[in-house]
Amino acid sequence: MLFEEISLTPQDILDKDFKIDTRGYRPQEVDKFLDEVISDYTKFVEMVKKYDSEKNELVDENLKLKQEIRDLTDKLDLLKNSSLKEMTNVDMLRRISMLEKVVFKDKDN
Repeated sequence: MLFEEISLTPQDILDKDFKIDTRGYRPQEVDKFLDEVISDYTKFVEMVKKYDSEKNELVDENLKLKQEIRDLTDKLDLLKNSSLKEMTNVDMLRRISMLEKVVFKDKDN
């Protein structure tokens, strides 16, 4: 997962305590800065989750479209190589008639 490489969570930053030294930083300034870091970090995590979800949806859609292209290419090749080009109008009418018989026969049952 994406977050395995991240060592800190917003809560880790919030819970961090620093030792105060006589020459240390002002605790209020450190807290204010860490609050900003937490806010940005939280937004970052939300953005990564959102973009990861969108990426997965796009990958799925891409796979479906590629499969559809393969299917259509196969159908096109089949049509190009079939004897449909040589079929006459009479042959087509016979085929339509047979298909109508099958369709209407199934509807009656």
